[in-house]
Amino acid sequence: MKFESTDRQVRSFVLRKGKMTTGQRKAVDELMPIYAFSPDMPIDFKQLFGNNNPVWLDIGFGNGESIIHAAEKYPEINFLGIEVHLPGVGHLLMSIKEHGLNNVRIIRNDAVDILNLYVKDDSLAAIHVYFPDPWHKKRHHKRRIMNQDFLDLIKPKLETGGRLHYASDWEPYAIEVQQLFAENSWLVNQQANNAFAPRPDWRPVTKFERRGMKLEHRTYDLIMTKS
Repeated sequence: MKFESTDRQVRSFVLRKGKMTTGQRKAVDELMPIYAFSPDMPIDFKQLFGNNNPVWLDIGFGNGESIIHAAEKYPEINFLGIEVHLPGVGHLLMSIKEHGLNNVRIIRNDAVDILNLYVKDDSLAAIHVYFPDPWHKKRHHKRRIMNQDFLDLIKPKLETGGRLHYASDWEPYAIEVQQLFAENSWLVNQQANNAFAPRPDWRPVTKFERRGMKLEHRTYDLIMTKS
């Protein structure tokens, strides 16, 4: 199955090859047909997972550490992870097998294209965007995934009461997103004064985050609910 093309030119990522371990390569070869898929029509989550459980979407999951943590903690939730980098996909596939999880599926493609073409309205209970590339240089800020166009895209995909959870360790980006969320009245922050939230139990402290802590980077979580 192939993806349809879109006219979207600005990407929030650069597709880097990256080095793959032997285990990751084996996982990609053996497990991709089981846990990963390429949609060619709107996704039927009941058919995909074999149940009607809520679906949490994790965009740009890196090595999948957050998905594994949450999928183990919440077996009654279905998890869909979207990531373009193959080593990260391989790592998540290895972890799925290691932990014996049946509630995780993967798409290797651009999340915005997938949301545009294949995710039905009112079908997601949560969307998680953890530590997206901040694109530090000002001329690259247009590549940041969290912008008004992205919010307009995901608004109909989230069910009423659904969650949007953003986390970053880059303060200028986090403050920019905090202001952006405040400008969208359909996003409700349960924290007083639109404040950042404590890290919730479904998001672990990842290897990436621990590396940032050593550099004295603070982590910023924004947890919003669709009204």
